[in-house]
Amino acid sequence: MTKKSIGLVLHSLVKPSNILTTSLASSLHTTTIYDHINRASTLSNKIPTPNLYFYTKMIAGYTQNYQLFDALKLFDKMPVKDIVAWNLMIKGCFDCGNLGMGLKLFNEMPERSVVSWTTTMNGLFKFGKVEEAESLFSGMPIRDVAAWNSMIYGYFGHGRVHDAVRLFERMPERNVISWTSMISGLDQHQRSDDALSVFRKMVALGIETTSSTYSSVLTACARLQALKSGVQVHAKIVKFGYLYDVYITASLITFYANCKLMEESCQVFNEKPLVNVVVWTSLLTGYSLNDKHEDALSVFQDMVRTGIIPNQSTFTSALNSCCEIEAADMGKIIHGTSVKVGLDVDVFVGNTLITFYCGCGNISEGIHILRGIKERNIVSWNSIIVGCAQHGCGRWALAFFCQMLRSVVTPDDITFTGLLSACSHSGLLEKGRHFFEYLDQCKYIEVKMEHYACMVDILSRGGKLKEAVGLVKSMPMKANISIWLSILNGCRMHSNLEVAENVAGNIFEIDPRCTGAYVCLSNIYALDGRWSEVARIRGEMKRKGSMKQPGCSWVTQKGVRHTFVSGDKSHPLREKIYEKLDWLREKLKAVGYVPHGNLALHDVEDEQKEVILSQHSERLAICFALITSPVGSSTITVMKNLRVCSDCHSAMKLIAKIVEREIVLRDSSRFHHFRDGFCSCGDYW
Repeated sequence: MTKKSIGLVLHSLVKPSNILTTSLASSLHTTTIYDHINRASTLSNKIPTPNLYFYTKMIAGYTQNYQLFDALKLFDKMPVKDIVAWNLMIKGCFDCGNLGMGLKLFNEMPERSVVSWTTTMNGLFKFGKVEEAESLFSGMPIRDVAAWNSMIYGYFGHGRVHDAVRLFERMPERNVISWTSMISGLDQHQRSDDALSVFRKMVALGIETTSSTYSSVLTACARLQALKSGVQVHAKIVKFGYLYDVYITASLITFYANCKLMEESCQVFNEKPLVNVVVWTSLLTGYSLNDKHEDALSVFQDMVRTGIIPNQSTFTSALNSCCEIEAADMGKIIHGTSVKVGLDVDVFVGNTLITFYCGCGNISEGIHILRGIKERNIVSWNSIIVGCAQHGCGRWALAFFCQMLRSVVTPDDITFTGLLSACSHSGLLEKGRHFFEYLDQCKYIEVKMEHYACMVDILSRGGKLKEAVGLVKSMPMKANISIWLSILNGCRMHSNLEVAENVAGNIFEIDPRCTGAYVCLSNIYALDGRWSEVARIRGEMKRKGSMKQPGCSWVTQKGVRHTFVSGDKSHPLREKIYEKLDWLREKLKAVGYVPHGNLALHDVEDEQKEVILSQHSERLAICFALITSPVGSSTITVMKNLRVCSDCHSAMKLIAKIVEREIVLRDSSRFHHFRDGFCSCGDYW
C-alpha cells in the first residue's frame, strides 16, 4: 500500500469535517509503519479526538518498539476498549517479555474471543509454561482450528512430540497448517520418516498443499538424503507452479546439496531469475556441507559483488568454511563485511566469529568479539570457554565461567567439557577435581564420555596415573581408545613404563593395530634408551600393518596452504628455506640452545640426531614464513597434525626471541603462543 492510499484509508475512518485530524492521521500512520514511533507519538498528541483505530495503531507501534510502558499508558487512556485492543495489548505484553502483565490483562477482560485464549496460550508457550498452556487450552469454551494448531506448534517447540502427535489425531478439523505443522515438527525432532508418512497421507486425502508444505517436505527429504522422494516432490513443485517461490528454491538447493549433488543445486540456483539472500545462502551452505569450502567462499564474494546484503546465516556459513580451511585472511574480510552491515554484534554471527578467531590462533580477538555481543547466550560463553581451553588459558576460562554465572546463564554439558579441558591444559588439577565432583553430583547434566575423558587427561598430565586408571575402571560406560591413550601419554610425560605397558595392553585388546599406542610406547622406550624394545615395537607394527602417521605442518598465506613434512626438500623455495634453517641453527647455538638428542627417537650418532631434529616439519614451515614475509611483520601461525616434541618446543621459544616475532603453533593438543623466549603453555602440554 502506498503512502497516498494509506492516507485515503485513514481519511475514511475519521470525521470528514475535522481537517486537522484527517491530515495528521495520514502522517501518524505513515510514520508508525516506518517505526518512527517517537515522531508518531508527537503527532498523535495534536489530534483533538483520536478514535479507536488511532489508539490501536499507536499501541501496536509502541509494542513493536518494545515501549511497553507507553503502550500500557495509552491503553489506560482509551475511553472505550474493544476486544481487538485487548488482544493487541495482551500480545504486546508477551512480545515485550512481560508474562505477568499479559496474564493480568487476560483475566481482566470483560469478554474474550477465541483469539484472546489463543494469544494467551501462545504467550504461555513462549515463556515455557507448557502445563499452564495445556490447562488454558482445556478450559477454552470454543476451540477453532487455529487454537488446535497453536497447541501442536507449542508442543513441538518444547520437545513434546508424543503430545503433539496425540493432539493432532484428536483434532475434529484440520487445515493445511495443521498438516504442515506436523510435517515440520516431526522433521525437526529427527522423525523425518514419520514426517514423510504424514505428507503421503495428506496427499492421499486430497488436502491442498502450499509452498510451506513443500518446503518442509524437502527439508525432511534432505535430512534423510531421500533422493527419489525429493525428486518426486520437485516434480510436484513444478506442476503446481511453486518453482519460483524463493523458499522453495532454497529448500531444493539444500536438498540436492545434502544428497551430494551440487551440480543439481547449482542448476536450481541458475534457473531462478531473481535470487535473494536466502537462495544465495542456501548455495553457500550447500558447498560447505560438501566440504567445498573454497567454492562456498567464492559464492560469498559473488553475492556481495552482486549487491545482496548477507544475513546471519550467510555470515555463519561463510565463517565456518573459513574455520575449516583456516582461511584467516578471508575470515577477516567477512568480519569486516559484518561490521559494515551491523551484524558483528549479532549473537549468532558473534558466536561464529569467536569460534573462527580462536580456531585461527587469535584468542585476544575472540575475547574482543565476545565483549561486543549485545545479548550473549549459552553458546557465546561456551565458545569463549572452549577457545580459552584450546589456547591453554585456563584461568581466563574460569574467569569467563564466573561472568557467565553472574549473567544468570545456566551452564550445560558443553560448558563443563570446556572447563575440564581448560584445567587439563593449564595443570589445574584441584580445580578440575572440583568441577568433576560438582558435575557428578549435578542432577540436570548427564556425565558423558567427554567429561570422563577430560578428567582422565587432567589426572594423567598431573602424574596421578593410578588414580586415572581407577577412574576409567569405575566409569559406567566402556572406555574408548582415546581415554586409554590419554593415560599412555601421561606415562610418557612422567616416564612411567610400568603403567604404560599395562595401559598399552588394554588398548591392544580393543584395537591390536592402534598406531598411536605403538608410537607412544616406542617413544617411552626410546626416552629410556631401550633401543632393542624400540626395534621390537617397530617390527610388530610392520607385521600388523600399522603405519605411523607422518608429521606435517603447514602455513597458509594469501589463501594458499604450504605443507611440509620432516626433512622435506620438495618445496620450490627449498634452497632458501634450508639457508634460513642453517642460519637459525647457528643463532640457536649462539644463545645456548642444546638439542634434546634423546628425542630423535633413532639409535644414531648425536650429530645425525641434531640434523633430524632441526628438520622437523614445524621448523621448515617457520623458515618458509620467515623468508616470505617482511621483517617485523605480523604473527607467524603454523598448524601441525601431531603433538610438537619438547625439543622443537624449546627451540621455538628461542626462535621467537631471535626473529622478534610471535609464533603461534597449533599442534594436535592445543595452541602454543611463543613470544620473547617463553610459551603460553608454561611448558605444560
